[in-house]
Amino acid sequence: MTLVLVAHGTRDPRGAEVVEEIAALVRARLGDVGVEVAYADVRGPDVASVLRGIAGGAVVVPAFLAAGYHVRVDVPGQVVASGHPDVVVTEPIGAALVPVLRERLKEAGWRPGDAVVLGAAGSSDARALGDVETVGRALGAEVGYVATAAPSVGDVVAGLKALGRRVAVASWLLAPGVFQGRLEGVGADVVAGPIGAHSRVVEAVLLRYYEARCFLQVA
Repeated sequence: MTLVLVAHGTRDPRGAEVVEEIAALVRARLGDVGVEVAYADVRGPDVASVLRGIAGGAVVVPAFLAAGYHVRVDVPGQVVASGHPDVVVTEPIGAALVPVLRERLKEAGWRPGDAVVLGAAGSSDARALGDVETVGRALGAEVGYVATAAPSVGDVVAGLKALGRRVAVASWLLAPGVFQGRLEGVGADVVAGPIGAHSRVVEAVLLRYYEARCFLQVA
């Protein structure tokens, strides 16, 4: 079954490069299994277009960090629009990536005792925000959002700085782009890079794919 890796999409070419790098690493692990890249928004190809070009079954893995609108509504809608008769859409990959946040913070210069803020994209979906809050608790961090939801990362950082704290921002973003640029401008002492094409991302994608294959075999 072909694996379709779905990312949000960004106009920043660095973001697309990260997605293609993840896909290449997944291909290397899967051998003769086809791996295609699609985007939910902003850039193409979209999910429907990719699925129309696939003969045989497909597993769609959303490379998203929370289960918001794109994961729950947009991607399934594009699957239906494709007319493809044999597709499984998995859960997103975010929950498995908390250790990467710690790694990226250390790389950026985090020190013991720093106040940590988890900087996430934001969503209008309460369930997606719940996913982010769960990650924040696992990291021992306060949560701020770049867009859509409150509080903003800038407000959380400013509040901690007013208390005399040194502040490190953990980026809950997959790839570089506009949102990462906003995190870098909030005035924190340390801003970690995005998760990127980390080995744990590859493992999370593979886990979702194999879970779907097992489900289909049992069903």
